[in-house]
Amino acid sequence: MQLDTVTLPDDLLWVNEYQWQPVEQDTERTLTGALLVQEQAKRYGREIELSGEQSAWVTRATIESLKALEAEAGKVMTLTLADDRSFQVIFDRSNGAAVGAQQVLPYAYPDNDYLYSLTIRLLTVAP
Repeated sequence: MQLDTVTLPDDLLWVNEYQWQPVEQDTERTLTGALLVQEQAKRYGREIELSGEQSAWVTRATIESLKALEAEAGKVMTLTLADDRSFQVIFDRSNGAAVGAQQVLPYAYPDNDYLYSLTIRLLTVAP
């Protein structure tokens, strides 16, 4: 799996893959009580949350590389999954940090090879 220039473990899980609704719907009642329904297909903006809490750990060096990418405003990246699907994405900062990491075993002075669990939040954008 690859996000821009950073190689990620292939066993990161796409935890919200099937929560995407490809059609947006809005309903409203008129003064007569009739129901108005408007629908439109979404073109992009799909949330992709990759998590390796129990299955895929990464090194501190990988976290540092991801944090450097996260620090670039408006950066459009290519996400290539292990099954060769690819998406144009940006970081999803709408609920805080887009890259989250926790040490697998707490240690005060980790080196670049120390292991972390990882969560990455992304949004698809137009190709």
